[in-house]
Amino acid sequence: MNFQGSRRRGEDGIAMVIDFLLSNARLILGVGGAAMLGIATLAVKRLIERAGRAADDEKVEQKMAESWEELSLVSASPTLIKKGIKGVVMKHVAKAAKQQKADLCQQPQMSSLESKPESKSKRLQLCVLSLQERLQQYYHTRAALTPHEVQRAQSQALDICTEIQGFLHSRLPDMPLGEMSLGGSLLDDLQVVSADHACLLVPLQLEASLWRLIPGEETLLTHPLHWMVRRVNLEYFPRGCSYWDRYLVGGYLSAEAVVNMFSKAVMETINWPSISSTLDCLVRPVLGGPELKLEIRPGNEWAESSDQSLFISMLPLLREGDVVLTAQPELSSPWVNAWHLSLYPWETQRLTQLDTADDGYRRHTLKILKAACRLNPALRPLQAAPLANLILHLSDSESDWSEISLHVRFQQCITELIGYLEQEALHSYFKPAVNLLSGLSEDQVDQMGFMLYCAVSEPEILLI
Repeated sequence: MNFQGSRRRGEDGIAMVIDFLLSNARLILGVGGAAMLGIATLAVKRLIERAGRAADDEKVEQKMAESWEELSLVSASPTLIKKGIKGVVMKHVAKAAKQQKADLCQQPQMSSLESKPESKSKRLQLCVLSLQERLQQYYHTRAALTPHEVQRAQSQALDICTEIQGFLHSRLPDMPLGEMSLGGSLLDDLQVVSADHACLLVPLQLEASLWRLIPGEETLLTHPLHWMVRRVNLEYFPRGCSYWDRYLVGGYLSAEAVVNMFSKAVMETINWPSISSTLDCLVRPVLGGPELKLEIRPGNEWAESSDQSLFISMLPLLREGDVVLTAQPELSSPWVNAWHLSLYPWETQRLTQLDTADDGYRRHTLKILKAACRLNPALRPLQAAPLANLILHLSDSESDWSEISLHVRFQQCITELIGYLEQEALHSYFKPAVNLLSGLSEDQVDQMGFMLYCAVSEPEILLI
């Protein structure tokens, strides 16, 4: 937010106030104060621009009223009010704006008359896209992936899938596994910016009479997303009757034990240099973490056109009806027996159903939000799940998700997200007891709040 060089902004008292407050905001007011100052400054900025473009006093008054309405949004922040800085900022901004209003109203109309011969050419040179047009441009140039990029990534992932499945069938023929497949955002056309990650789904086949899936609310963990898989009917079918009995811990199938097995059987055993030679690319396991992850780097065929790595996450999972449990210790730690209930299939299916029913742009909006968060360092901690649930919640109260309302829904998403950050809670659409913002630190919330407050008046800053 640099105001130097703008029309009349470096000449009057308002410039001194803004320069002082901006240069010392983070030091004096803290992160939360800087967020409030940012939105206040943007409102005054728009006030000056609108007033400067007005030809008469009535338009000045009207435009200033609109800008102060935007500035009043700052008052909706109880978190910032608690920090005791609202009065300080509003006092300085109001004083400076009052002086600027007097200066603007005293400007002779001759200045506008003198600029008329050049006004037409300047308007052509400074032609700015509307927010609706900017969102569509951003979607096609930054968010959406090209068909070629998606096809190439899917082809590489399928090649790896075939190699791993063939290896397991030959090395561990008695392991009851279902057909492996690709899943996740790459397959569902929800991946943005670049095709750099995919999921390899590895379904485990359990005997229905020997195993029971227990919802998280019914376990001692009482966490809705942490399910357990209990071994049952041991009196009739003793331990050893099921292949998966070897991964029991305390009478439950251990997700961590299953992941460790696949890590040794696949990541540490397969001859990856040989597969790399066969597929004409560099394939190597990403070791040192709880995830089963592979990295694929382009070989000779794509070396000159791209050096983008593709990461493939291998997900052992269990299916029962519409319930999908994944073995992801990084999400269920420290409980080694817990399986993670994936809400992604439900969320994706619901968004697709809603868009199909009314030809809506919910998925379109989601991809724009995902790209904006991924490309903005301050918003990067905000993952896809909170954004998808934000849109699902908003869909309950807003029915118009047509293309012409894209800019309205986008701005509404920003406002709603600020409210959730204020409450430090965004509850899952399908599991209200789950807070999707619980993993964010206070500093991350402040950083995101600062950026989103600025975006209230200037949503284009998220589309850079």
